[in-house]
Amino acid sequence: MATHRSDPESDGCELTKVARFDRLDSGVRDALEAICRTHRYRAGQTVARSGETLDTIGCVRSGFLRMQKRLADGRQHVVGLLVEGDMFGRVFDGALHFAIEAATEAEVCTFRRAPFEELLVRMPDLERMVLLNILNELDRARDWMIILSCPRVSGRIAGFLLVLCSRFAGIDHLFRAGRRGPEVRIPISRADLAHLLGTRPESISRGFHALAEAGYIEILRPDRIGIRDLTALAAEAGDDDLALGAGLVGGPRRTV
Repeated sequence: MATHRSDPESDGCELTKVARFDRLDSGVRDALEAICRTHRYRAGQTVARSGETLDTIGCVRSGFLRMQKRLADGRQHVVGLLVEGDMFGRVFDGALHFAIEAATEAEVCTFRRAPFEELLVRMPDLERMVLLNILNELDRARDWMIILSCPRVSGRIAGFLLVLCSRFAGIDHLFRAGRRGPEVRIPISRADLAHLLGTRPESISRGFHALAEAGYIEILRPDRIGIRDLTALAAEAGDDDLALGAGLVGGPRRTV
């Protein structure tokens, strides 16, 4: 069982290097640095438990966290991912409805909740950033509803890849525009991806190879995929808006 603790922590978080926070006014960042600590987690360590009321607000500085819910039969089901710049913890009220665990080695910035809430009331730029984070969560929830409604596993994988392109755009070590099309890193294991997409690991492998054989993607490494036909990938996913949300096929890019 994962332990509910982090490795040695440190004061501050160098927020100028943290996605979204780097865009805040320096005065806002300085106020946040004063109430911030950095926690380091090994893969598999618990960050927060379901039902827990956190006394901090968290933000992923590096690495990946997975959100999990326990099913009635005792199995853990991955219900989402938190990546660089994503925030977690309920501002002002409420307990978590899912557990959070490190999917990889990760660094997390935490802000003491009470002073964070005070800053939120006084600083419009911070309030706007938190509001955008909430709106992005709603966008992602709608995207997942579309992805999971696809009857074919290959369609769910196609939608997942487009969502990754949207979320990772601008993070150089996770997404890059290659000569033959975008390349994106898969941040979790095939077993976790199977849980996330509601299928089995062997079906995930078959789905990736089916998309590769159709010419829609190229498997560069097990954890890195080249996107070769965006239009076909969006059609496979059953929703052109997923490609538009990624800013890859015309139209404006959704803020993530």
